[in-house]
Amino acid sequence: MVLAGGEGKRLMPLTAQRAKPAVPFGGRYRLIDFAISNLVNSGYRKIVVLTQYKSHSLDVHISKTWNLSSELGHYITTVPAQMRRGPRWFTGSLDAIYQNFNLITDERPEHIIVFGADHIYRMDARQMLDAHIASGAGATVAGIRAPLSDASQFGVIEVGADSNRILSFKEKPTDAKGLPDAPDQILASMGNYIFSTELLMDVAAEDASDDDSAHDIGGDLIPRLVERGQAHVYDYTQNVVPGDTDRNRHYWRDVGTIDSYFDANLDLVVPQPLFTLYNPDWPIYSYSRNLPPAKFIVDDDAGDPRVVNSLVHSGVIVKGATVNTSVLSTGAWVGPNADLERVVLLDDVQVGEGSVLRNCVVDKNVRIPPGTRIGVDPEEDMERFTMSASGVAVVPKNSIIEPG
Repeated sequence: MVLAGGEGKRLMPLTAQRAKPAVPFGGRYRLIDFAISNLVNSGYRKIVVLTQYKSHSLDVHISKTWNLSSELGHYITTVPAQMRRGPRWFTGSLDAIYQNFNLITDERPEHIIVFGADHIYRMDARQMLDAHIASGAGATVAGIRAPLSDASQFGVIEVGADSNRILSFKEKPTDAKGLPDAPDQILASMGNYIFSTELLMDVAAEDASDDDSAHDIGGDLIPRLVERGQAHVYDYTQNVVPGDTDRNRHYWRDVGTIDSYFDANLDLVVPQPLFTLYNPDWPIYSYSRNLPPAKFIVDDDAGDPRVVNSLVHSGVIVKGATVNTSVLSTGAWVGPNADLERVVLLDDVQVGEGSVLRNCVVDKNVRIPPGTRIGVDPEEDMERFTMSASGVAVVPKNSIIEPG
């Protein structure tokens, strides 16, 4: 099961018209492609994607990208909230599973893998399942070290000195303590879980009758299982993915905010990338439009285009412009004398002649008039665009903007 029902409020305005897992990433992918690719590469071919908010573009993407052989009983399908337990939507991630017990009883699996849909990483889920079975745990939570300063963004795990059994699990605490061997770090939940089916169904049904519960996996289910001694942690650093190098092995990013989304995109473009898309042994699959190759054109007045340390995808045209440390998504067009640095352009953005863009994300189908300046004057940007905590400007989808 892939949980894809979150609103993604912290990614606004990128989530104003789409579900968070459907947010484009890396020039040609959607966030959900990473979770599904990991499961498929691990050998799992029966996957349901539980959706809820603004799911249309996500539904279309799944239907176009993930067509498996039905003759072999394989499928990847979206499952919207169906109100099977009464006239209500999913009230939490655990309630999403509870309301879809029919999916479990139809397949009758011994174990259930539950992955989040909005993280950037590579992971062999088979190795995590092997560890889950070997431990005898009822539930296994994938964990990774993260800065103590980020504790309020994650589920924080505490384990014994010589055991993988979880002693404490707190969802987004403000008073987390550092690890004994690294006081400035915590052990954070990656939002990936494996459950023994019978236990999951029993505890989910028990939780459903608890009026004080928020019906959330991290906030309610895992703490309940920790109290019973049934939850273990899986150390992500033990996971070995074919084709990974020492530099990008065990990369994981939660792209829950504009800043983390922006930084994760730019992690792809450095000469020695922190996360590489170029691993043929563990590919990230996605839908690709039928477009011609990227093209770089000399302009009679502006001269040669200059593109360095950037990802440039199909259908992109750069004409006499400078592009540095940026991601140009499918179908983007950059006009003469435009100057882009640390910019993420999503599909079909057009940047007019002489425009200057710095530290910004421009959503799909935006037309930027000639001479526009974004990311140059913070006060001016705050009047026109959404600004992140670190000053990244975000231009909403389909915007018509004035030069400035």
